[in-house]
Amino acid sequence: MDQSVAEQNQAAASLLSNNLPRLLREFSRDFERRIRQGLSARGHEQIRPAHNVVFANLGAGAVRVTELARRAQVTQQAMGKMLKELERMGYISRGIDNGDKRAKEIQLTARGLDLIAQSIEVINEVCAHYASKAGPERLTALEQQLRDVVGHLALDYLPAAWTEQPLTPADPCKTP
Repeated sequence: MDQSVAEQNQAAASLLSNNLPRLLREFSRDFERRIRQGLSARGHEQIRPAHNVVFANLGAGAVRVTELARRAQVTQQAMGKMLKELERMGYISRGIDNGDKRAKEIQLTARGLDLIAQSIEVINEVCAHYASKAGPERLTALEQQLRDVVGHLALDYLPAAWTEQPLTPADPCKTP
């Protein structure tokens, strides 16, 4: 039996909307939304998901803009724009690099360190919520399987620790 054009379109739309990339994207969107809500409730209303590119690559020590941009896989211009915004909001400071007076060194401020601490709490709360809905074993298995797949993909821009972190079902996606 031949399918009508409408049936063909519906089947194609179903294939495009009900697949692994979509599931990963929707899970990620929900996670980000919950983190944003938690941070907003803790006084960090201006933080957006786009800022994660800085905080996920900054670490606790000082680093140069060029290194941050390389780690985040964005242009120096894009990173510079994001850094100006975060500096204006009081999360980072930019100073002269003692090793190269032409370079800027980026550091977290006290407000930035507070954001990091609050973020860890919120992430743990979100993980606890997911564990209560899906079960800690499922959540841990999902994270471990994603680490395994990412490890097999050999994504050279990710730190090796991302695929090596041991997980326990008692603490799904627990952040230290």
